[in-house]
Amino acid sequence: MARLVKLYSQVDNAKKQYFIRNRIAEENRQKENEAAVRIQSWFRGCQVRAYLSHLHKNATLIQKIWRGFTARVLFRQRVKTAYFIMKMNFYNKMAVKIQQRWRGYYVRKYVHNYYARKRYLEGLTRKNEHIRRDLEEFAELQRNERERIIQEKEEQGKTIQAQRLHFLLSTKQCPGVFNSPFREEPDEMELRLRKVKPLLARSAPKERKTPNIIPDLSNLMPNRERLPPIHKKPQGPFRPALEVQQQRQRPLEPSLRVATSITALEEAREELKRQEWRTRVIDQTFLPFLKTSQNKRCEGLMHTSTPFEQVAYGTKHFREEHEEYLQGKKPFKTVFTTCHVFDKFGRLYSNAGNIV
Repeated sequence: MARLVKLYSQVDNAKKQYFIRNRIAEENRQKENEAAVRIQSWFRGCQVRAYLSHLHKNATLIQKIWRGFTARVLFRQRVKTAYFIMKMNFYNKMAVKIQQRWRGYYVRKYVHNYYARKRYLEGLTRKNEHIRRDLEEFAELQRNERERIIQEKEEQGKTIQAQRLHFLLSTKQCPGVFNSPFREEPDEMELRLRKVKPLLARSAPKERKTPNIIPDLSNLMPNRERLPPIHKKPQGPFRPALEVQQQRQRPLEPSLRVATSITALEEAREELKRQEWRTRVIDQTFLPFLKTSQNKRCEGLMHTSTPFEQVAYGTKHFREEHEEYLQGKKPFKTVFTTCHVFDKFGRLYSNAGNIV
């Protein structure tokens, strides 16, 4: 009985301990649950990552094998193409060589005789050598001839000069200019002066006046007819006789100054003015820089009611401007400041852009 009382006295304490332990167990259960969830998520993540890594490795292996296979197929195809091209180039080259040999043989045998052409070229070479030798000899002869002509001209000039200077010849009593006593031998001009004769001053030949006597043979041969000319047209650069006769007997043709009157220029100007007046549309002359005709309105047409003038700018296709709304407003300001246009006169640009 005492134990039962003791138990009844410990009921409240047991309840408190139960609730405390239950609360502690609940708290531990939540932590354990979170820890278990974290462990499971980590393990499952490791499993998934390992599986994905395995899949990636297998996919990489499959791709590697497939790419290797396709690359080997493409390489074999390229090798075959390169081999075929190389073989065709070789065959083409061999065909070209065969064609060259055959064409050379055919041309040498049937078209051009090689040995005949060789003999022709050898003969042509010998002939060229002979011609070149002859040309060299001819050029040497021409050179010698030119030198001889030049020497003859020089000798002739020296002879003429010696004939003109013959008065400078030395004598036994008086030595000349070209025979100095201080020289061992006389000068070349001195020897030339001894050989030539002096020039004599000759007067111009006088003309002899001889009468032009034309014998009259008509009395000697009265019955003989004159022979016709050998050629109808005289030989040489002569004009026909009929044309010469017409040219001689043509009437006088006065010049333009003689044929026209003195007042021809004024008359032509007046005629031009009259012609211009007849073809003129408007009698008033056009003066583009005259200010009197700026504000003048054109006259209207007779067969229409439309005024023959230009429509004012901005009245038909543009917005109308009401100046009364802009009286109190300020003008637009420009970005640049005013600057001196003419420093001499002190003029400036205003904000509106006008000179003030």
